[in-house]
Amino acid sequence: MKIIIVGCGKVGTTLAEQLNKENHDIIVIDKNAGVVNSISERIDVMGVVGNGAVNKVQMEAGIEDTDLLIATTNSDELNMLCCLIAKKAGNCHTIARIRNPEYDSQISYIREELGLSLAINPEMAAAMEISRLLRFPSAIKIDTFAKGKKEILKFIVPEHSVLNDMKVRDVLKRLNCNVLICAIEHNSEVVIPSGDSVIKAGDKISFIASPVESNEFFRQVGIDNTIIKTAMLVGGGKITYYVAKMLENTKIKVKILEQNAQRCNELSELLPKAMVIHGDASDQELLLQEGIGQTDAFASLTGFDEENIMLSLYAASQSKAKLITKINRIAFENVIDSMNLGSIIYPKLITAETILQYVRAMQNSMGSNVETLYKIVADRAEALEFKVVNEPCIVGIPLEKLELKENLLIAYIMRKGRFISPRGKDILEEGDRVIVVTTVTGLNDLKDILR
Repeated sequence: MKIIIVGCGKVGTTLAEQLNKENHDIIVIDKNAGVVNSISERIDVMGVVGNGAVNKVQMEAGIEDTDLLIATTNSDELNMLCCLIAKKAGNCHTIARIRNPEYDSQISYIREELGLSLAINPEMAAAMEISRLLRFPSAIKIDTFAKGKKEILKFIVPEHSVLNDMKVRDVLKRLNCNVLICAIEHNSEVVIPSGDSVIKAGDKISFIASPVESNEFFRQVGIDNTIIKTAMLVGGGKITYYVAKMLENTKIKVKILEQNAQRCNELSELLPKAMVIHGDASDQELLLQEGIGQTDAFASLTGFDEENIMLSLYAASQSKAKLITKINRIAFENVIDSMNLGSIIYPKLITAETILQYVRAMQNSMGSNVETLYKIVADRAEALEFKVVNEPCIVGIPLEKLELKENLLIAYIMRKGRFISPRGKDILEEGDRVIVVTTVTGLNDLKDILR
């Protein structure tokens, strides 16, 4: 597909990289010639220098035969205008990044009036992930399938866990837990496990289960899923605001540390149930005074990666709190993942996942659209939910007779509200939904699971 991306900031650049890997024809637009040239030299994309909201600039980028325009500049209003012009000039699909909390209540109206295909708020998406983690602190990552009926959770196997040295095939039999282990990260290696794969302490395990089943599984493997009662959030930005807002009707008491006095006053008015503290979180005495040693959860959400990393490492040394660390840059992902930073939140990757999901569904002409898509491990493993249409090469054929690609697992079949753990004799029927986990990234259609 031909895709125009307006705005080459963190989100725009990440999208250009991800979509380029999936063999789309990418054109980037930005006012900064240096940024455009840098991206064009680094990845195989065409660049146009100019204001993406100007019809002439969009014409130069080829809007008339474009399939999708994605506007990710720092201005919500500019993004909306870009999409409006693109809709008129090219009648293409449009996606706008809209971040201002003031627009939240009217986002449906904005989408309808401007003809937007998708409106994405990176900070709100990140906050939703954080709020899920605070409700289920044993996991370091949680995503949902089948409208929340199944979850994919990631956790680190503790040193003395019963799982250490256990084969995957023995998990159900020995623990009597109906969970499906679908990915194992051992050091820098990511594998889709077979029954003979062995789990080791320190491995990051991803598994699929219902919320009730996952609770029982954590209990059986000796991981305490302590209920979070207090949360300390450092940084008073948009993510912190959204997290505190989402937790207002829960029993979690929220404390926010922010060094800008004016922002503290704003947050105090917007979040009457939260305690807002004016102070510099890099001051260790302040953190100790405000109870870092006793808090159940600690989230470092400032705008600086280095500060977030240092704050989380300090919190880990002072408490047993559930740690959440926001990271904007992903250049040193392997190094960051090796640190004790708890759950790492990459807002721009969350945004990219959402848009990639939409793009894959859009380009699919066969109808077996990607309903849901999650990156389990950055660019190395994905979990996807497909809807099954009448595809003769797949429907009605026993799974054991399908020539599936390597490193691919059909995790669950959902049929008329019932979940089926697939065996070799099972078949796929039209109307089913299927969860697939694979290290073969870039699947667009259910038939792509075949060799």
